Amino acid sequence: MFGVHAVEALLARGEPPRELWVQEGAAERRLEALVAQARAAGVSPLARPREVLDDLAGGGAHQGVIAFCSPLVAQDEAALYFQLEAWPFTAPPLLLVLDGVTDVHNLGACLRSADAAGAHGVIVPKDKSAPLNATVRKVACGAAESVPVYQVTNLARALARLKTLDVWVIGTAGEAEESLFAADFSGPVALVMGAEGKGLRRLTREACDHLVKLPMAGAVSSLNVSVATGIGLFEAVRQRRR
Repeated sequence: MFGVHAVEALLARGEPPRELWVQEGAAERRLEALVAQARAAGVSPLARPREVLDDLAGGGAHQGVIAFCSPLVAQDEAALYFQLEAWPFTAPPLLLVLDGVTDVHNLGACLRSADAAGAHGVIVPKDKSAPLNATVRKVACGAAESVPVYQVTNLARALARLKTLDVWVIGTAGEAEESLFAADFSGPVALVMGAEGKGLRRLTREACDHLVKLPMAGAVSSLNVSVATGIGLFEAVRQRRR
């Protein structure tokens, strides 16, 4: 894992990494607060040349810090259905479904929005989905560890199962007639977002209860999937706070 915010979030959750590398020199002094946080958690940071960190992180995106920790593992669909059947929260389920989002930066940004909106989980297919790698964790700034991610074998079948558990499935599509802002997000709902350019796959689209669109007033015809996800999730937040 690399990136200041992602590592800080890891330490704040009481999950110290096995080893922590900090770039030596000026960056080491800039990261004094993080180093102190690591030492308080029982981790002794090791100074390393920038070239070593660059090589490991595949460039300069590490911000001077790399943590070695256990990999993220998505939960399976059995865990998802068990959670819904024995729902432990007061608020109704708010789920984000990502169909074919293969870019790690987009997945990380979607996880960050899901965490900020208080979503209870993110559902992705086992194929045609970005991996939960170091870049996802950096972009998510800690959300990748706090929001449950569920991998399902067949997304359309999983959506059908959600409907039997009283979850209303709302998909997004540019050709939909109804605005996202007219949809009801106050109850148990799963918001389904498609990949950029391709949108929802046919079987995913057919598995939705309802299709909505974002009203576009300018020259562009669509938004980045992570931006659209944030808008949709926070519309749900707005409705649930009325």
